[in-house]
Amino acid sequence: MKKIAALTAFATIFAFGSASAQQVAVKVGVLTDMSSLYADVTGPGSFLAARMAAADFMKDHPDVKVEVLSGDHQNKADVGSQIANQWYDVGGVDMIIDVPNSGVALAIAEVTRQKNKVFIGSGPASSDLTGPKCSPNTVHWTYDTWMLANGTGKAIVKTGGDTWFFLTSDYAFGHALERDTSAVVEANGGKVLGKVRHPLNTNDFSSFLLQAQSSKAKVIGLANAGGDTINSIKQAAEFGIVKGGQNLAGLLVFASDINALGLPTAQGLIFTETWYWDLNDASRAWTKRWHAERNATGKVPTMNMAGVYAGTLHYLKAVAALKSDADGRAVVAQMKKMPTDDPLFGKGEIRADGRKLHPAYLFEVKKPEESKYPGDFYKVRATIPANEAFRPLKDGGCPLVSG
Repeated sequence: MKKIAALTAFATIFAFGSASAQQVAVKVGVLTDMSSLYADVTGPGSFLAARMAAADFMKDHPDVKVEVLSGDHQNKADVGSQIANQWYDVGGVDMIIDVPNSGVALAIAEVTRQKNKVFIGSGPASSDLTGPKCSPNTVHWTYDTWMLANGTGKAIVKTGGDTWFFLTSDYAFGHALERDTSAVVEANGGKVLGKVRHPLNTNDFSSFLLQAQSSKAKVIGLANAGGDTINSIKQAAEFGIVKGGQNLAGLLVFASDINALGLPTAQGLIFTETWYWDLNDASRAWTKRWHAERNATGKVPTMNMAGVYAGTLHYLKAVAALKSDADGRAVVAQMKKMPTDDPLFGKGEIRADGRKLHPAYLFEVKKPEESKYPGDFYKVRATIPANEAFRPLKDGGCPLVSG
């Protein structure tokens, strides 16, 4: 049962005020990648974000007791499902949040539906979570492949990047991102010249990059994330791909990736995100708290972590409104009924298909000489309004809204 051991690795209980007969007890499970290629974009930072949300909520709601657990799904759907079943059946967990890795997330969404609990996806990207695989028990919070494709892909095609070759992570997330971006490229008059798929958590991209280089495509679309994106960009620099006239499109890039790459390597990258630590005063204030509690030099919070904080907070507001967490579908229905409002994403809403709506931002990585302090990575090229950032409801094919 070593696979289950990870779920008990961390547990934090916050309790304010005295217990009473009316007190509601809630358990939140942060199911994430604690030690592999997505650990810096989610992992311990997401666990902390959920704890911060719980603490903030309980200051104003002493009648609600929140316990936050974490587990490591190891990027394996069977391990994630096993932990989820254990948490729901034995551990008393009411809501699972984060879950980077779309393959694992799709499995967790199904387990959650069967158990009538709540799943909030901050880490996964596949737009299928609010499309054909939508569920009355799932909310997709931070971003998705449709948003990434339409933000980054459209912008690059419109500025001349009209031939593409995809370097794709070979599982549900990469496939969905390649699919959605290909559709955008072709809809805007571009062409896809080829693709190659690589295993998750790859160290050597040389053979894949040679195929991309030989395609002569103007743009090499990186349909991967985390450590895979970092390694592919580093090795592309070693191959002189950009110097040779081809451009890299980071289709899912996080501040932690830029931190790892450094501005000399990452400068000029264009990509889409929904949150950045240095975006405004509220984001900076939250990041200052996150850093103080994270106690990890050189780390930066990502949009996934912001989504965990905001998603947890909104979930707890819905539980408080219902005075119960017993019926997962009822809680999600309440989350959709209530407008969202938090310091990181501002005001928004959750649609009938479970898609959380908020603005997205097209960013460009600054040149080293443009950066004025540590973590000063991005400049905003465009703000995409919430009603344009995500796929139209009618186009998703979600059974909850079709017909």
